[in-house]
Amino acid sequence: MNREDLDALRVPLIALAITLLAAVLVVYFSVIMLDESRKSRTQRETQLRDARLRIQNAGEEKERIVQYVGRYQQLAQAGFVGEEQRINWLDSLRIANQDAQIFGVEYDIGAQKPYTYASEFDPGKLVLQESLTHLKFRLLHEEDLLRFFRALARQGGGFFTLDQCQIRRQSGKDVTAVQFQANLAAECEVRWLTINPAPATEKKK
Repeated sequence: MNREDLDALRVPLIALAITLLAAVLVVYFSVIMLDESRKSRTQRETQLRDARLRIQNAGEEKERIVQYVGRYQQLAQAGFVGEEQRINWLDSLRIANQDAQIFGVEYDIGAQKPYTYASEFDPGKLVLQESLTHLKFRLLHEEDLLRFFRALARQGGGFFTLDQCQIRRQSGKDVTAVQFQANLAAECEVRWLTINPAPATEKKK
């Protein structure tokens, strides 16, 4: 092949090289675009699954709310859910004293604090709190104490647990007295309980 032949082939060879380079570039960018398309499709499929899951969870949450809203409202009205309602609690103590027909009740309500045995119930995100209430009674007989706590539970002024009671006989009574008088003195410790949702944490801006 002489120089004239090479000169004659120069242009076609250049054109071929450009064509091959263009083809390689087309294939390269096609692979990149195909990969991006696959990633985009995968991302959209993930977003679609997440959206469907959120819709499903929202539906289930709505069903749970509808199922338990009545009970929640009952607990709120009973003073168990929400902030302490001390006035209602004191009214309940006073009315229970009247219903049980005992000789008065003295009370001392402590400051609210986390419930001592909350970990045993695993309340989760709920905050279970207590206020220790010390009660002192004068009673005609032991059954008066049971009547008082039954009456207190009926008032709905709050949810409580009875920790302990100590009962002792009154000394120096007038045994000749005709009217009813206190024969016993009792002291009880009651845990007045309330429950609240955990405080929401601030979202990061």
